[in-house]
Amino acid sequence: MNRRNWLAQVPALAAATATAARAQKDAAKITIRSMEVFKIHVNARGDWLFVRLSTNEGLTGIGEASHGTAFGNETGNDTITQKYLVQFIEVLKGRSIFDVEWLRSAVAPQTATGGISAACALSALEQCMWDLIGQALNVPVYELFGGALRTSIRNYANINRSTDPRTPAGFAAMAQRAVDAGFDAVKLAPWDDMPKDMSDSAQVEAVTQLGIERANAVRAVLGPNRDLLLDAHSKFDLERGLKLIDRVEHLKLFWLEEVTPVPGLPAIHKAKKMPMAGGEVIYGARGFYPYINAGSVDITMPDVKYCGGMLELKKVGSLADAAGLLVSPHGPASPLGNVAAAHICATMPNFLILEFSYGEVPWRAEVLDPPENVVKGHIQLSAKPGLGVKLNEKTLARYKA
Repeated sequence: MNRRNWLAQVPALAAATATAARAQKDAAKITIRSMEVFKIHVNARGDWLFVRLSTNEGLTGIGEASHGTAFGNETGNDTITQKYLVQFIEVLKGRSIFDVEWLRSAVAPQTATGGISAACALSALEQCMWDLIGQALNVPVYELFGGALRTSIRNYANINRSTDPRTPAGFAAMAQRAVDAGFDAVKLAPWDDMPKDMSDSAQVEAVTQLGIERANAVRAVLGPNRDLLLDAHSKFDLERGLKLIDRVEHLKLFWLEEVTPVPGLPAIHKAKKMPMAGGEVIYGARGFYPYINAGSVDITMPDVKYCGGMLELKKVGSLADAAGLLVSPHGPASPLGNVAAAHICATMPNFLILEFSYGEVPWRAEVLDPPENVVKGHIQLSAKPGLGVKLNEKTLARYKA
């Protein structure tokens, strides 16, 4: 470009700069006005819970608060999550859409005692705020977290919630559906029927062997070139967990997840013969620090809903990166939670793979507008401002819980 051409463009560049400055100044004035909560029925494993915030400038932002299970309550409790949402929005009303860290500090007493239900409420509001910030600044959320290293996010198909019957043949059939849909990685939790009382050794052995047979059936469908992931859901004690490692070695696992409760994981990890993953219910980077420092896993699994939100997911990823670990966010919920997590996954240098709850309902993609965009098992992120999606009002109304 010669000097004359450059000078000719100066007025346009100056105008663009001034426009951007005005937009940023105006964005700083946008405040939270109100909240809507939507609940839609999915299946016996739980409903999906969505939040939408409105602002004084007419913008709306969305987030997910599904599966707000209180610690120790495996059935979940959306009612408790909704109570926290009502508490938190009263704190947030009138605040700037940029007050993400402020919100986390303001509700810290509740999140310290409220378990996953409180964490889900906080995270949903925080997701809404990032969606609003991106829209106000006219950039996709991933640009707010350092920019995208990738916009095609690999997912594995979690078939555990959708498989029925839970026989080896039933799991194999659902795995085949996932493969036909383009997924090259599949996860199941084949020991979910393990008794809590493990005093009956014969019963424990029967369930253990049945789980291995389920996994064998899925491996047969996947063949040698696709990835198989197994989640033990902490069903084993340390002695049996150590033996399980040997018993599943032949499956050539992508990873084995949460074999025992947390105290036993460092010993399991030390004896590993395949990568170990876990951490799905841990809240915050402070919660992950001792977990990582103890040598519990190779792959950390923060959930964008449970860990405290998108910013906290990024922090946990950075903490794991400093320790030389990979990150694979947990998240067997709706497309909205997946999109929120995917925006952070796009920015992580140590990202591995994201969870996708496959086969629960045929209308899954229609929850979002535009519909969820998954190509050959990869979420395709758009360059639209914010999260790039809205809630589909017709779908919300049709399946309202």
